[in-house]
Amino acid sequence: MLRIRTIAWITWLEVIRRKDVYVLLILLGTLLVTLVSLDVFGLGGVVRYITDVGLLMAWTFSWILAVSVGARQLPQEEARGTVFSLLAKPVSRIEAVTGKWLGAWGIVSSCTLLFYVLVIGVVLAKSGTINAAALLQGYILHVIALGVMSAIAVAFSTRLSHDAAASVSYVVTGAAFLVVPRIPEFMAQEPGFRGAFLMFLYHALPHFEVFDMRKRIVQDYGPANGITVLMVALYGLVLMALVILVAWLAYRKKLFSRTHIG
Repeated sequence: MLRIRTIAWITWLEVIRRKDVYVLLILLGTLLVTLVSLDVFGLGGVVRYITDVGLLMAWTFSWILAVSVGARQLPQEEARGTVFSLLAKPVSRIEAVTGKWLGAWGIVSSCTLLFYVLVIGVVLAKSGTINAAALLQGYILHVIALGVMSAIAVAFSTRLSHDAAASVSYVVTGAAFLVVPRIPEFMAQEPGFRGAFLMFLYHALPHFEVFDMRKRIVQDYGPANGITVLMVALYGLVLMALVILVAWLAYRKKLFSRTHIG
């Protein structure tokens, strides 16, 4: 466990050094400042609009960061040749994979917290309110969803280059969030083999929509049932474990050649 934490901490330092986080924070801040300057509705309407769009941007930016950081870690080690020294130490491949994923997940979760704080700050500055309990539940489930996204990116990066892994991860996670919830509608129009294939995708791909509490927060419905939130959280943790297991199985027999280091 100590080795996993060490790898995760090194991942943190590398991401901070690359300044990806600061770019995303500047983008979010710029967009939110633009939003609050457009006082075209009544105060309540503006605050609700700011909350909705602000949380949407927090989801979008954190998704981009999760995939980008997760897909970069292992290919980066291979490209620099540091993978040899990493695995030459008493570090198993499951520890390397888990440590890289944990570091990516941790930095993305911390950035997401900053995104939320920025959104809350703007809403409060406009004399708006947010249900704290619902917001906390939304953040926790959001972070768990990011853990799954980061794990998917790391899993693809075990066999693909950084760019390829990121591209495939964006497609898979984006489809899981936007398309999977609508598959039951499509199945009614696609009998036979196509319907069976859609059913397979419906059960195989993650259901990220269950982690999204933005509507509940924006509409001020209050916190969700605790048992329901716990079940969704457990679903996410199981998904993480399964994806990391697949990543390890794909990485444990991978061969490295110094002639391909560039």
